[in-house]
Formats: sequence, structure tokens, C-alpha cells
Amino acid sequence: MNLSEHKVSAYGADIFPFNQTLAKCKLTKAFLERKFGFKQRSNWYKSNGSVWLGKTVNQTWQQNVAVKNNEPRDETETKRSPPKPNQPHLRRSHQLPPISAMAEEGSGAGAEMDALIRRLRLHQAVPSPYDPAPEATPAADGGGGELFRPRRAAVLVCLFRGAAGELRVILTKRSSTLSTHSGEVSLPGGKAEEGDADDAATALRESKEEIGLDPSLVTVVASLEHFLSKHLLVVVPVIGILSDIQAFIPVLNVAEVDEIFDVPLEMFLKDENRTSEEREKMGQTFTVHYFTYVKGDQKYLIWGLTARILIHAASVVYERPPDFPERRAHFNLPKYAKDSSSMLAGLAKH
Repeated sequence: MNLSEHKVSAYGADIFPFNQTLAKCKLTKAFLERKFGFKQRSNWYKSNGSVWLGKTVNQTWQQNVAVKNNEPRDETETKRSPPKPNQPHLRRSHQLPPISAMAEEGSGAGAEMDALIRRLRLHQAVPSPYDPAPEATPAADGGGGELFRPRRAAVLVCLFRGAAGELRVILTKRSSTLSTHSGEVSLPGGKAEEGDADDAATALRESKEEIGLDPSLVTVVASLEHFLSKHLLVVVPVIGILSDIQAFIPVLNVAEVDEIFDVPLEMFLKDENRTSEEREKMGQTFTVHYFTYVKGDQKYLIWGLTARILIHAASVVYERPPDFPERRAHFNLPKYAKDSSSMLAGLAKH
């Protein structure tokens, strides 16, 4: 029998019993794809699934040959099972099916992004320690004067699917002519205005003003934990999904933005391309993280509040902590407006 005859005979289970096991393995692979969102390019399938299925096929072929030759059969081979769900590699893929298979082309990629959107919409941020306290009269507060009401801002953590299937986030390099944070890398966003309905509206409005991002292209899915800037701004990160990156044509507001670029979101969970330093302010010691990203001949440094927000956003999206200790500081807002100046001075010190 030549090779072509082998190919034809493989379709007859009565001629080639091994084909029955091959069919079962294909059904097992299809079940994994439907049940857990595994694809051939997912980390779990590449490192474990294909190996396990391959071993099963090979073992059965050897057993069939042994039966034909009247050799003793190794019963232990038939008792092997796939990796258990509590193994780390499977647990991580199962926690994050939308990202593990996003490199697959076609409708599957869109379905995985939809699954990511549904999951992130269920995220509940921790209660903000910076929300305004209930109204109180100065007399009830011991005559301390006017209560301090911090300004509010929102930034957009805009995620999209890269060419390799990875999640990427849009960043900007602020104009060198700005009075604060000039030339630094930041997320699109800014201070809330009176007409903004909520934090998402603020983030979308500012993103359109800064980089020309049409709000209709963005699906807002979650608001994250609030952060306090050194200017006593309460900053609310808003996660948005940009499903069609090709539809986004950046139009930069040169008065505010010098450049726009994007980076892999997962880099903010890795210890690669990261440095840090310890600082102390107002009696608290904390870590300042610096991430370096190189694109062509351009080198970007992402640090400070932007880095802290992206570490947190990546932890929420990938459902795991970073590979390094964060060591964050938690400053309390002053109760009275008259005390804000001294706190600003304390936070401004290097």
C-alpha cells in the first residue's frame, strides 16, 4: 500500500482503528475551543493542549501496533488525563479567555472582545476615599471654615487589539509648552466641566479635544479606583474599548499634545523595562515606577500617576497582580480648604 492509499484508508475506522482516536481528539479540541475559548494560538493550547493530544494519538497508535503483533499492552498509558484545571497556566487562560485567543482571525476575535467587554462591565471599583463628604455647616465642624472640595478629572484607558492580537493602550506625549507636566507621557483626559454628565463623559470629551477620538467609536466598560494627583485632583480612570482601530484617524491638538503612540497593556505587569525608586512624602514611603518603551528611534518614559493608573488597569484586565511590589501611598484629603495649601506644598516636595 502506497502513501496515497494510506490517506484513503485513514477514513475507514475498520481498516485503520487509530483513526477513531484521532477523531475523538479532534472533538476534544473542538470542545475546549467552545467551552473555554481556547484556540490553537492560545498560550495553554500551544504549551499543553497540543502536546497532550499528540501524546494520546501516539500512545494509541503504539497500542494498536502492539495488539496486531500480540505484544503486551501498557494499561497505564490509557489512564493519563489532561492537565488539571488548578494548574497555573490553565487557571490564567481560563480567567482571561478574551485575551488568550485574540490573535485568531475572523469572527472569533470579535467574540473574544465582546467577552472582554462583558467581563469588564461587571467590575466594581473600590469605594473612593476622595468622594465629597456629606454637607456640614462650619459650626458643626468646630468652626474650621469652608470645607475642601477637590477638583475632579478623568482619563481614558483606551484599549484596542494590536496586529499580533495583544491589547494595546493609547498614550500621548504632552506639549512642551504646557505649564504642568510638559513633555510627559499621559493618558488622554482632563478636568471635569459643568456640562459633563459623568466621568466617562469627561474622559471622552477630553480625548476628542486632545487627539480627535470620536466618542462613538469607544465602548465605555468600567470606571476604576480613584487616584489623587500631587495637585489634589481626584483622577478617575475610565476603560474604553476601541473595536475598530482603523476607523480612528488621530487629529492632534498641538497646543496640548505633541505625539500620540500606543504600547502593550501587559507591559505594566512585567518587571522588564522597569526601574523604580523609593520616595517619602508626608510621612509615607512609596515606590515610583518608571517604564521605558522604545519604538523605532523614539524612546518614551512612562512614570508617576500615569504608570500607577496603568498598573492598576492592567491588573484589572488581566486579573492578576504585577510581577513587582507596588508600594503605593494613600494620602487623605484636607478637611478644610484653608489646609489645602500646606498639603499641596508637602506633595510638591521631591
